[in-house]
Amino acid sequence: MRHPGTTKGGRPKSDLTLSDDERQALGRLVRRGKVAQRTALRARIVLACADGNDNVSVARQMRVTPATVGKWRGRFVEHRLDGLLDEPRCGAPRTVTDERVEAVVVRTLESVPKGATHWSTRGMAAATGLGRSTVGRIWRAFGLRPQRSETFKLSPDPQFVEKVRDVVGLYLDPPARAVVLCVDEKSQIQALDRTQPLLPLAPGQAERRTHDYVRHGTTSLFAALDVATGAVLSQFHRRHRAAEFRTFLDAVDASVPAELDVHVVMDNYGTHKTAAIRRWFAKRPRFHVHFTPTYGSWLNLVERLFAEVTEKCVRRGSHRSTAALESAIRSFLAAANEKSKRFVWTKTADDILASIERFATRTLTNHPAVTSGTSRSGH
Repeated sequence: MRHPGTTKGGRPKSDLTLSDDERQALGRLVRRGKVAQRTALRARIVLACADGNDNVSVARQMRVTPATVGKWRGRFVEHRLDGLLDEPRCGAPRTVTDERVEAVVVRTLESVPKGATHWSTRGMAAATGLGRSTVGRIWRAFGLRPQRSETFKLSPDPQFVEKVRDVVGLYLDPPARAVVLCVDEKSQIQALDRTQPLLPLAPGQAERRTHDYVRHGTTSLFAALDVATGAVLSQFHRRHRAAEFRTFLDAVDASVPAELDVHVVMDNYGTHKTAAIRRWFAKRPRFHVHFTPTYGSWLNLVERLFAEVTEKCVRRGSHRSTAALESAIRSFLAAANEKSKRFVWTKTADDILASIERFATRTLTNHPAVTSGTSRSGH
């Protein structure tokens, strides 16, 4: 007669019962999105076994072998939750101690090599006696990239908080029966032609171009981005004075149905605030102007469009005249309008202000001599 604790033709299986805490912990392992899949599988095996299923049926359900089910059933019975973890693997012992790792991190953060602005893996390896690959692994583990440098500019605008809330509020909760347009100009776009013919992309070979170029003039792109649809109204002018900006505003006025209000988001560029432009807006009460903070052009969504124009149309283009450059950009914008897709703003004003406050606090902590006028921009 077969023992009640065995599967057919097998040896007795380990009794497996779970406490409420263990069942909840296993459930979290199964549901957690970032947990290793092998750990989630082990948790599912244990839960299925705890429900009274035999190894063969659990193996069939989980699409593994009965031996695998028996292994993790036994490991859990003996070591509980810790039994689901991988055992230490054999291999060479560590040769780099925690103290040496700490020394590399501290040296990277708190010093620079003599006669240089930042550490390289080669320089740090020579200074610490470690291998370049070891230094690279330490830097990756701690998220250190001394070879990279980024720029920033804290806004000194005394109305910074109010302007952030105003502009972000338009993006997240636009007014009814109104159009929200992000307006700006990308000035002095250069029509550049390479001095020698382009070598096109080929299998195993990247596209190649000469490093030098010939200038064929500049143009300025005036654009209004509809926040709701992502559609773009654009004009080109060879200059970017208030007169050209007023001409562009006339085109914007003509393109928006008369029954709709128009909310215009733009930066503090001089041509946007001349007496002629102020009079233009004063004569058109349906237009409402919202200025981004000083040094806060990143709040203007049209800057995202300009970045795409630069990346996908201008930077790798070769143009023998400003007319050719303008034609290329028009084609790009026409294609974008055919499948227009709005840029989705996700951060709230509170999120932005909290992030800037943290950044300003770090700046003041590292540089206590920073003037109080600059630090107020982060609050």
